[in-house]
Amino acid sequence: MNKYLLVINAGSSSIKFAVYRTDASPVSLVVDAAGQIEGIGNQPSFTVKNPQGLVVVERKLSVDEAPNHTGAINLLRVWLWDYFADGTLLAAGHRVVHGGQYYSAPVLMNAKVLAELENLVPLAPLHQPHNLATIRALLETLPALPQVACFDTAFHRAQPAVAQRFALPRHFSDEGVRRYGFHGLSYEYVVSVLPGIDAALANARVIVAHLGSGASLCALHHGQSIATTMGFSPLDGLMMGTRCGSLDPGVLLYLMNRHGMDARALEQLLYHQSGLLGVSGISNDMRALLASDDPRAQEAIELFVYRVGREIGSLAAALGGLDALVFTGGIGEHAAAIRALICRQATWLGLELDEAANEAAATRISTPASTLSAWIVPTDENLMIARHTLRRIS
Repeated sequence: MNKYLLVINAGSSSIKFAVYRTDASPVSLVVDAAGQIEGIGNQPSFTVKNPQGLVVVERKLSVDEAPNHTGAINLLRVWLWDYFADGTLLAAGHRVVHGGQYYSAPVLMNAKVLAELENLVPLAPLHQPHNLATIRALLETLPALPQVACFDTAFHRAQPAVAQRFALPRHFSDEGVRRYGFHGLSYEYVVSVLPGIDAALANARVIVAHLGSGASLCALHHGQSIATTMGFSPLDGLMMGTRCGSLDPGVLLYLMNRHGMDARALEQLLYHQSGLLGVSGISNDMRALLASDDPRAQEAIELFVYRVGREIGSLAAALGGLDALVFTGGIGEHAAAIRALICRQATWLGLELDEAANEAAATRISTPASTLSAWIVPTDENLMIARHTLRRIS
């Protein structure tokens, strides 16, 4: 009888999922299916693909079928029960963006843990409520099913204390106002495969650039997180699709005093109206900006690349030097033009780009003579969650 794990990554209007089959002797995880329910509460649709990428389910849904995350989970559960007719569902693993200062490793969910994680919603309002809504829905419909929360912040909890502190009165630090960092599941996966790409990378000083709609950089040494660009929330650091990245706190005071903006208005501005979308006025999608001849699109691209280049310099300083630069994420893996612009900004660090390798999206995109090596490593957060889930229930 086949045994399966379900991996869920919930967003504001979507639930992405993957089904892994566990094969014994030795234990391995094999993708059996992957899909998503999009447009929850609006124009929902349900899609499933097989391991070869072929669509096996494609349905337009009524709003009544998926009015919210609970309804979407019930729909997914019905499909899974038919899909798992010949097997057993062992557990569900979830990506949860924020684990706060206490959760530094994957944890089995229960009502107490769920309540504690709900207290962290103000720290990640764009992600946390939807991560937890899916867990809550499964707790209600399948209370006996083990569920494991895997945190995007956990990978960074081993950073030096000085890298986690803000220069605020100590009592704020004591209540959890500190730098947490995010995209940890992606960085953890990249760390797990680097030695297989080049043995020297296992203990090298590496910056991984996770570039996508959400974007951040992480400085690694001996495979450990030393510093990262995101801080207390996923707003900090690099410019992103709709998020502003690093911002002088004085700007917020100005907007409050001059424009009368309250916390909710600032939240909407900083999370949903800024970044590539705000600067270009065109799109939050890098593909659309690269295809546009509008000068505003070029300005948004230039600012994105400039911010990445500056932060690479900052993290290289935190590492005391740099041996390798790794690109991952949607933009990092697929946008050759953006990689080229970033690499040219890093020539002062000894990076010499192999233009042909970059255009071909080869694994190594720096020349053999380059002092600083550059790589493309596709990330796999789902597999990382599946691995954590299997270990936790074992």
